[in-house]
Amino acid sequence: MKRINIAAVVVAVVIAVVAIAALGWWLVEREPLLVQGTIECRVYRASSKIAGRIDTIYVAEGQMVQKGELLYTLTTPELSTKLFQAEALRSAAKALDRKALSGARIQQIEAVRSLWHKAQAGKHLAAQSLARVRNLYKDGVVPAQTLDEAEANFRAMTATERAAKAEYDLALAGASSEDKQAAAAQVAQAQGVVDEVEAYLRDAVVYAPVSGEISTIVAEGGEIVGSGMPVVTILDLADMHALFNIKETMLPELRQGVRFEGYVPALGRNVTFEVSYISPQADFATWSATRTRGGFDIRTFAIKARPIANAEGLRPGMSVLVDWELLSRMH
Repeated sequence: MKRINIAAVVVAVVIAVVAIAALGWWLVEREPLLVQGTIECRVYRASSKIAGRIDTIYVAEGQMVQKGELLYTLTTPELSTKLFQAEALRSAAKALDRKALSGARIQQIEAVRSLWHKAQAGKHLAAQSLARVRNLYKDGVVPAQTLDEAEANFRAMTATERAAKAEYDLALAGASSEDKQAAAAQVAQAQGVVDEVEAYLRDAVVYAPVSGEISTIVAEGGEIVGSGMPVVTILDLADMHALFNIKETMLPELRQGVRFEGYVPALGRNVTFEVSYISPQADFATWSATRTRGGFDIRTFAIKARPIANAEGLRPGMSVLVDWELLSRMH
């Protein structure tokens, strides 16, 4: 009977010890503090500086493209018309420039020389007439009025001859340096307009700015798109990172270059990340204190971490889970 009591006591003690141990484990052991992030990548939106109608789209969603690969083209009849007008203005400016450089034509020079010779003949005739009238006036044959008229005619023919000579000299010299500079400036201005329109027309053909995967195409062939409207979105899968928004109280465990393991549920395995960016200022999210006494609001900071190796299958939008307590013990 006494042995039975001893055995019962031993069993009771063992059960009590096990219960106390289980209770202690339950009190000590608690759920791990998991921080969730999201895989993101650099996004490029291909667009054109000009508005137009989409002619052809050469890619499809999900397609991998290389930098410089043709994405789509636009039709712009208005720009084609403006280019025709600009080229016509350039041709006219070049013609004026050639005229300024070459000077007057031979026919023009001959014409002004003939006018000069005519003015010389008129001046010579006026001089002879004035001499005869003076002699007649001395003899008392003609009145003073006739002498005055002869002198006025001589002065007028002298001025006419001088003007004709100046026109002839100008024709021989050609255009002035100022006229030549103005003509050259007009050519440069017209060429600038042509270059501008051609640059816009080149932008009607849109190429991939980076290698990556086509994410979305927001317009189809035949649709009109505005200037700067993103038509094709490209994901740069070579530039992926995990983005976390963590409390400011967690920052002491982090610095650039820190490595940690993150579990990616979509892949079913861990991926090693390295912190590459810590936001210099808090984000908009705020963790409000639950107590008014002794509590304070906690802000959040954005953290970016890049996989240290090529994680096959990793895609934007996937979740990443990090055991923060494990990370704290590691660093």
